[in-house]
Amino acid sequence: MRILPTPLLASTTPKRPLRRILFSHRTRWRIQQLNRYTLANAAPGSVSPSIPDSSPCLPFRFETGYGLFAKRAPRPFPPPFLSPPSGSFSDPLSTHHQSRNRRALVNGELIRGMTNGDDAVYTSDYFVCVNDGVGAWSMRPRGHAGLWSRLILHFWVAAIQDGIAKPRLPDTSYEPDPVQCLQLAYERTLEATSAPNDCQGTTTAAGAQLYYKGDARLPNSATPLLYVTNLGDSQIMVVRPKGREMVYKSKEQWHWFDCPRQLGTNSPDTPSQNAVVDIVELKEGDVVLAMSDGVIDNLWEHEIVENVTTSIEKWESRGDGRQLGSMEFVAGRLKSAAQCIALDPFAESPFMEHAIDEGLASEGGKLDDISVVAALVCRRNTDCS
Repeated sequence: MRILPTPLLASTTPKRPLRRILFSHRTRWRIQQLNRYTLANAAPGSVSPSIPDSSPCLPFRFETGYGLFAKRAPRPFPPPFLSPPSGSFSDPLSTHHQSRNRRALVNGELIRGMTNGDDAVYTSDYFVCVNDGVGAWSMRPRGHAGLWSRLILHFWVAAIQDGIAKPRLPDTSYEPDPVQCLQLAYERTLEATSAPNDCQGTTTAAGAQLYYKGDARLPNSATPLLYVTNLGDSQIMVVRPKGREMVYKSKEQWHWFDCPRQLGTNSPDTPSQNAVVDIVELKEGDVVLAMSDGVIDNLWEHEIVENVTTSIEKWESRGDGRQLGSMEFVAGRLKSAAQCIALDPFAESPFMEHAIDEGLASEGGKLDDISVVAALVCRRNTDCS
């Protein structure tokens, strides 16, 4: 369990030789039961219906999929984000006589993305994001880490879309500024969760925005670029399956072990001061991964690369998973691999090794919310279809 601010923060991923993982029937049964429990106890508002994106007509796009595992059912969002306020003291105590809107809202607008335990994830044609709420807030009466991670995500996406749609002079081109958008999202979340709502929480943030360089009007002259923004210990990684290699990964940020940089209540961190942006040149066919620390605390870097490339090979061979999209298959298998380690009390994990390096007793995987978004870089049709 992470430490609340102040203190607050996270972990590293030491390299180990590739290992073979063996699991008993008891471990597999436990995984199945926890999966069923997670689905059966999903909090209302944990998933909002798709919201139309003001997606730009770029020469490239993402094909996306996600894999989710929650270590426990998320705390339901409080009013006014989920439950409609009562009109008067004369309202009936029972609401079985009327339909209720169970979708999560902020300022009358559906909250973008999905909640996974205390995590929040988002996928679109040009932006993917994983925010990891600090679960220790669940022990506080007004603590709602899942709400904080979801609202930061919602306002971040909204700010990016507003920036894309902003009118400009003919000779002025759009330039992504994800840190400024994240700063605006942070300020809007502070406002939304302040009095009278008074919802406390903190979250990390990791997002990847797809853009390009070159002339989009000329065939094959544009090159895809990835604007990676990170604050905390979630991670963005770029895997090149053809070379079975990792070409980029973001660097985790923490104040000390198991206390990442994070946005929210009592935290000194802000996007404008602490978020880091990297611009990565991509190739068609690259796979962008947005992952919470539930993945990187349980799998080493080379295991993630091997898992992704093997999954793509299996999918392309028309063997496993053809009923799913390629990235749904990739994200699902990576999530399952991390989940197996997280539930194995005898596994060796990056989190265990780092804890031992810090002089702490630790054994097995780290049980945590596991969120994976996989995004394949594709060339978009000229008609933006």
